[in-house]
Amino acid sequence: MQRVKLDRIDRRILADLQADGRMTNVELARRAGISAPPCLRRVRALEEAGCIKGYHAEIDPTVLGFNVTIFAHVGLGSQAEADLRAFEDLVTRWPEVRECHMLAGETDFLLKVVAHDWDDYQRFLTSKLTAAPNISHVKSALAIRNSKSQPGVPVDVEAGPEPESE
Repeated sequence: MQRVKLDRIDRRILADLQADGRMTNVELARRAGISAPPCLRRVRALEEAGCIKGYHAEIDPTVLGFNVTIFAHVGLGSQAEADLRAFEDLVTRWPEVRECHMLAGETDFLLKVVAHDWDDYQRFLTSKLTAAPNISHVKSALAIRNSKSQPGVPVDVEAGPEPESE
């Protein structure tokens, strides 16, 4: 994806939507210092450019009974591109895997897995993860607590060029 040139207003819109994706266009425009129609045009342009990938609700996992988060360090037997992609494709079909990151170093992939309890994770581990093709090793790390969970990226609202008049 090519880099998009973002002015101060675009960055303000991104920061505000990242903090509250349900914010109305009127409120978003007010915070950005522009009227609602150009604000909506900017949001649509940011979506089309791929800056905004989607909107979601943040759900407390414990409300749905997911009381355990595990980080699984996965090593593959082969790091050929086709094997890496095959593993990534397989992971997309496992709903308990919430994140999958390919890493450089000893571990090929880091998976964030949610489970109802430790036994539930062990069933996932033995029936799906270690049973998958090309798995060399898995090291599991149980998360004790989460002291920070902030999706997205830090948006420097003041960076970039000044906006052109709307």
